[in-house]
Amino acid sequence: MRAIPLLSLLLSGWFIVPAHADEAQDWLKRLGQAEQQQSFQGTFVYERNGSFSTHNIWHRVQDGQVRERLVQLDGSAQEVVRVDGRTQCVSGTLVAGLGDSPNASAHSLDPEKLKNWYDLAVIGKSRVAGRAAVIVSLTPRDQHRYGFELHLDRETGLPLKSLLLNDKGQLLERFQFTRLDTTDVPQDSELQASAECKSVVLDSDKASAVKSAQSWHSDWLPPGFELTSSSARKDPDTKVMVNSLMYDDGLARFSVFLEPLNGATVTDTRTQLGPTVAVSRRLTTPDGEIMVTVVGEIPIGTAERIALSMRTDATAPKAQ
Repeated sequence: MRAIPLLSLLLSGWFIVPAHADEAQDWLKRLGQAEQQQSFQGTFVYERNGSFSTHNIWHRVQDGQVRERLVQLDGSAQEVVRVDGRTQCVSGTLVAGLGDSPNASAHSLDPEKLKNWYDLAVIGKSRVAGRAAVIVSLTPRDQHRYGFELHLDRETGLPLKSLLLNDKGQLLERFQFTRLDTTDVPQDSELQASAECKSVVLDSDKASAVKSAQSWHSDWLPPGFELTSSSARKDPDTKVMVNSLMYDDGLARFSVFLEPLNGATVTDTRTQLGPTVAVSRRLTTPDGEIMVTVVGEIPIGTAERIALSMRTDATAPKAQ
């Protein structure tokens, strides 16, 4: 389970002192270790764009393996099962932000890296789901990422609550446990996927997929963001190869998808739902028009600039 982003208090960056920053780094290290070492189960609520959903979660660490099952309790049944961060099956369409891409492995937070792009501080204490918590804020040092505030369980370091705000102080996302049990280890039956959970099949031709995807790169990226994975797959409907690239700064993530248009008429778009943006732009290359789509939890202006910066290794496409 990823550490879902939390709100940064608006003026918290003004009061950061070195001692608090060091303490914040220690807590973030505990958070990264907790999700790889601590079994738990519970119920949490997720808010985005004014909509709420409730979820059960079972998370078991056993014999070096992390197995997790999420079930949405509101509306139609929605479910995801992950093993070591990789999605095994999905039922329905989980709300964006709760399900990572199928081949996105879990990775620990690196406070030494994060402090280059965020001001880290312990700003207080709270109580969530009946458990004592410490509040850690991550305030971005530029306009290309959002701020986070994490309420971490004092006993285990697990995230009990998070809020995510944009640069205007508007709430984009809320995650909060209403019940957390760290004593009863989830049983096999609780981690077993339902019959409706459909297996996720990854591209078997990984070598050619990676080679194809790596022919694309960005001429501009926000400071701190690095390419973490790349792949290519054939769209089952259009039969064309779609390249995908994933970037992150150690906390925030976004993906870039590149699809040949083959004469199709499409319109540039930009949309935002809570913290998640999707920007699509056409690029003209010597091989034809390409639709570039950037999806992730970054400001919409940043996503647009990334989309227009995409290039192939052999050519320099021109934005439309």
